[in-house]
Amino acid sequence: MIIAVSGKGGTGKTLVSSLLIKSLMGKGKDILAIDADPDSNLPEALGIHVDRSVGDVREELKKDTAEGNIPPEANKWDILDYKIMESLLETPEFDLMVMGRPEGSGCYCAVNNILRKIIDRLSANYDIIIIDTEAGLEHLSRRTTQNVDIILMVTDPSKRGILTAKRIEELSKNLDISFKRKYLILNRVKPGKEDELTREVNEIGLEVAGIIHEDEQVENYDRKGKALIELPDDSQAFKSISQIMEVILKKI
Repeated sequence: MIIAVSGKGGTGKTLVSSLLIKSLMGKGKDILAIDADPDSNLPEALGIHVDRSVGDVREELKKDTAEGNIPPEANKWDILDYKIMESLLETPEFDLMVMGRPEGSGCYCAVNNILRKIIDRLSANYDIIIIDTEAGLEHLSRRTTQNVDIILMVTDPSKRGILTAKRIEELSKNLDISFKRKYLILNRVKPGKEDELTREVNEIGLEVAGIIHEDEQVENYDRKGKALIELPDDSQAFKSISQIMEVILKKI
């Protein structure tokens, strides 16, 4: 199962991605986390330091090719594929791959093409792949999430956040990208506003998978730079994500 976490920047995509991974840990699942956001915040949320990203690997290959360190007849995709697998970071609970920020202009299409190949190549090796996508709509227009089973659109209660989620829904239809399920997750909701916000998003045709209330523990962890995956199991945010994951798994 491949799950993509999408939404406007700053709405809590990485929080949701990291806590989804936490909710699956210890359940005997082979998990791959992919940080496809050029801003690359997922490693910090997971408490992991990453030395090399896929973007770094690609730049190294370009440099080696330009300097003549690779024979012209060599299959560059095979070399790139091997080096990308080397950059895969393995932990006892999950594996992590970071796409990173490529250098120079015009590189994003190539890196996103690599991402599509990575998903195709590795999907058979894992029970669940969770992708923290880049903010906004670009992952749809570049079709990096075209083989995704579930898309989780994360929004805060702001009009702009909800509008971005609606646009993601509309763009996926226009581009004929078929997801098995599409859900909205409402983040940073103040108690008492749940029904009002749920009605608002239901009116625009989005199904709410769950609500994450304002959580002081999350704010404290963010402020101190602590890994979100280390939030205690009784934190409001983690309990909400665990319930959302149960809903998703039951409907697949």
